[in-house]
Amino acid sequence: MQVSPLAVVVLVSSGMVAGVLFAVALSVVPALMAMPADRYLYTTNLLGRNWDPVMPILVLGTAAGDLALALMPGPQSARVLYGATVVLMIAVAGVSHLCNVPINRILKKIDPNAIPDDWADPRPRWRSWHLLRTTLAVAALTANSLAVAMS
Repeated sequence: MQVSPLAVVVLVSSGMVAGVLFAVALSVVPALMAMPADRYLYTTNLLGRNWDPVMPILVLGTAAGDLALALMPGPQSARVLYGATVVLMIAVAGVSHLCNVPINRILKKIDPNAIPDDWADPRPRWRSWHLLRTTLAVAALTANSLAVAMS
């Protein structure tokens, strides 16, 4: 069995996406949920500085690599799984872009030292969207793993 270098790349990159999102769900989100609002706002803005530029490239790059693998000659079952991974990674990007990122943008505009009286805490909603994209990313990693095994 010979595995394509691109298959190794998408397997590693989908593992990185799933791992980062899982780690955030397991450790970072509970910590943020336990913080007072001012510390939460301060901390969430610090955390986003490095995630924001890297994660979209990693997610969409994985989807692009999977699309290329889905279109290449190879076992039909592997090609279908690579195609499924494209859909799953696009879904991860969609949830991030349409749900989590808009919340993050609103939070960046709020001064942690001057929280408005009518501030609606977005943490439960943000957590729900994050858990959805984490589940999608783990499913993508699973599909990629199976596809590589079938190649």
